[in-house]
Amino acid sequence: MTLNELNTYISSYLKIQDFPNDSSLNGVQVQNSEPDTKQITKIAFAVDACGDTIRRAHLAQADMLFVHHGLFWGYEQGITGIHYERIRQLILNDTALYACHLPLDAHREIGHNYALARQIGLENLEPFGVWKNTVIGVKGGFTKPKSIDQIINAMFTDGAAPVTVLPFGNKEIKTAGIICGGGAREVEQAIQQKLDVYITGETKHESYHTILENKISLIAGGHYETEKLGLKLMMEKIQTEKDIPCVFIESPTAL
Repeated sequence: MTLNELNTYISSYLKIQDFPNDSSLNGVQVQNSEPDTKQITKIAFAVDACGDTIRRAHLAQADMLFVHHGLFWGYEQGITGIHYERIRQLILNDTALYACHLPLDAHREIGHNYALARQIGLENLEPFGVWKNTVIGVKGGFTKPKSIDQIINAMFTDGAAPVTVLPFGNKEIKTAGIICGGGAREVEQAIQQKLDVYITGETKHESYHTILENKISLIAGGHYETEKLGLKLMMEKIQTEKDIPCVFIESPTAL
C-alpha cells in the first residue's frame, strides 16, 4: 500500500474525523517523497515521535513510523532545534510519520483504554471519562471482586510495577474506570461515579488528598506503559489485514 492508501484506511478505521477537539494533528504529519506511488514495505510503531524512535525506525528499514504522540500539537511551532532535527531526519530517510492521539485512546476495538479493560477482566463496558469535551475512557465491573494486587498483576503480566498506587478505597474492588496516559485530573469523574478504582497513566500531587478523602483507589501504571496496548493491536491489525511487516520500538520513559 502507498502512504495515501494507508492514510485512508487507518483514518477511516480509527474515525479520526470524530475528534475535532484533539490538539494532536492526527494523520500524516510528515509525508514521504512519493505518497501516491511508493509502496510502504515496513511500518515501525512507537509511543513517541522522538530522535530515538525516528533513528531506530530508519535502522529497522521502516518506510513509516506510526506513533501515539506526534510532533504537532495545535499551535504554530518554528522548525528549529530538536523539532527541526526530527523532521530533517524523517525527510532525509524518506520516512513518513503518522500520529494518532485521542482516536487511539478511545477506539472500542483496539484503543488503549478498552484493551486494558479487557486485559484486567472488566465486563459490561461503558464509555467513561470526558477529556477535552470528548469521551475517551471506559468503565465496567468485575464478575468477582478483585484486590488491587490482582488488578496490578493483570495489568503487568511481565512482572513490572506501576509508577504509583494509592490504595485508599475498598479492599474488594467491584468497579473500575480507565483513562490511560495523562488522565490525572479525571480521577474526579471516577469519584463522582462512585467507582472503586481509577486506572490511568500518571497522577498529580494536588490530587492526593482528594483521592484519600474520597476513599477511592488509584493505579497510575505509567504514561508510557499504559499507551502501548492500542499501538500493538493496531500493528497486529495491519500485519494481518494488509500483510505489511511491522516492528514495535520500545523507548520507555519510566514515567
